[in-house]
Amino acid sequence: MNEQDTQSPLNSESTTHSENAEDKIEELHKLTNRLANELERSRIAQYTELLNRPWKLIGLNLLSGAARGVGIAIGFTFFAATIIYVLQVLGALNLPIVGDYIADIVRIVQRQLELNTY
Repeated sequence: MNEQDTQSPLNSESTTHSENAEDKIEELHKLTNRLANELERSRIAQYTELLNRPWKLIGLNLLSGAARGVGIAIGFTFFAATIIYVLQVLGALNLPIVGDYIADIVRIVQRQLELNTY
């Protein structure tokens, strides 16, 4: 009976230690899977492949730069046209002081547009 009493705490302790180790391994497995999924979603393999092909990287950067430039030009044109339209509407209201100032700005812009024909 004494032998069973001494073995019981040891078996219980080793069982708890074994379960704790299994839990830690399971948690480590979940974290590793999550890290692998995050790396897959970040397309790290495609990025490193692109870095190993510098001409493709240069081509993609040129294409994206041209697209960005065209987008900025279109956006600025729309923005400037909207501002000029608003200034013309405000100038047509004949507001004192503000209307004259806006009318001068509109005249200057229109004169510049007429002079610079590309």
